[in-house]
Amino acid sequence: MTILELTGVHRTHGSGETEVHALRGITLTIAAGELVAVMGPSGSGKSTLLNLAGGLDRPSQGTVRVEGTELGGCGRRALAALRRRRIGYVFQDLNLLASLTAAENVALPLELDGMGRRKAARLAGAALSEVDLAGYDARFPDEMSGGQQQRVAIARALIGDRRLILADEPTGALDSQTGETVLRLLRSKVDEGAAGVLVTHDARHAAWADRVVFLRDGVIVDTAGPLAEPDELLNTPGVAR
Repeated sequence: MTILELTGVHRTHGSGETEVHALRGITLTIAAGELVAVMGPSGSGKSTLLNLAGGLDRPSQGTVRVEGTELGGCGRRALAALRRRRIGYVFQDLNLLASLTAAENVALPLELDGMGRRKAARLAGAALSEVDLAGYDARFPDEMSGGQQQRVAIARALIGDRRLILADEPTGALDSQTGETVLRLLRSKVDEGAAGVLVTHDARHAAWADRVVFLRDGVIVDTAGPLAEPDELLNTPGVAR
């Protein structure tokens, strides 16, 4: 079953002399149970692709569909509901609410969708335990390290019945052992039937994916995978280093 489908997607910012083509004719399909890593140099369009896939931005041309729903045809409320219920997003800048505790940040999508506070809090506590933050429920973001905050953001992205997980460098502030735990959680969520998109610069992390897509100047220039070894990624012909 196809979860994410981008067809002929372009994204242009600005106009005239300041016009920037962030994406140029991207076509990409990701099925349930599939984790796709996206790699490429800075400015290649990786984050733009995630923003379009998650309905945080709209394409200048082309279509983006999540489980058959064209995001461009959704109103603001419908799009917000889709993101709450079906799409989990790990942002580079985390986007945690400073006034909420760790558990409240994680439970927020569930509560906004109508779940009772007690049940949402119970599920949030379980999600925090899965990222090795048991007992941190009542802590506020400014009482936690950068790595701990990142794990809270990951727990929020994975909670509930999310069908599409979008992760933008999700292990950037984590040590290698904790980073591996996070990738294993992401892989497990995908193996349960979700689709995942992982933006990463790290070949070892890309090796967790079923397929690797390489972007350069807003264009898919190559694909590989699944990779037998992380170092295989660095030796793929035609890939910008």
